[in-house]
Amino acid sequence: MEIKEPAPAYNRKVWTIEEYLEMEETSDEKHEYYQGEIFTMSGAKLPDNIVTRNLYGKLIQELKDKSCQPFGSDLRIHIPANTLFTYPDISIFCDDIKTLNDDEFNALNPTILIEVLSPSTKNYNRGDKFKLYRNIATLKEYVLVDSLSISVEAFYINTAGNWELKEYTSVGDSLYLLTIDTRIPLKEIYEGTKLVTNEPS
Repeated sequence: MEIKEPAPAYNRKVWTIEEYLEMEETSDEKHEYYQGEIFTMSGAKLPDNIVTRNLYGKLIQELKDKSCQPFGSDLRIHIPANTLFTYPDISIFCDDIKTLNDDEFNALNPTILIEVLSPSTKNYNRGDKFKLYRNIATLKEYVLVDSLSISVEAFYINTAGNWELKEYTSVGDSLYLLTIDTRIPLKEIYEGTKLVTNEPS
């Protein structure tokens, strides 16, 4: 999902978290909140939607009846340590979901976060947003999936407690999600896009 600059209607000096949540409850659009500013999240283009659909669908299938469960971009994540409220493309929870003040809206403890990149969001998701996500104590893996090229960057916490990167750039590769011990072929992630040629069987 793409992030725009603060919309003029929301361009005031500071918003409180309470004001943001009240506005978001009645809004037809999704907004990201960070340190008093509100950012409009615009709809994603077709390649983003195809990749997100494929990956989310595969995760639902792989995690059926297991303790870890995936959620789509309607689930809002909150990070109290830095005030961020945001809507990741896909989040996976491996424990009972905790929410802000038990409100059942603002989830606090994801295990894996996945963002599908577009040209306008890739720098933000790789840089500033990843820094903010690292304030989530329960986060074990962070995955970036490019929607316009065969490219997946999978960050995970290694045995030394540091974030390590594994890259996948071939359609023959399989993304390995360590925490949930699951492999997903990149061909299935990019199926239906112009990046994968469907050969007759």
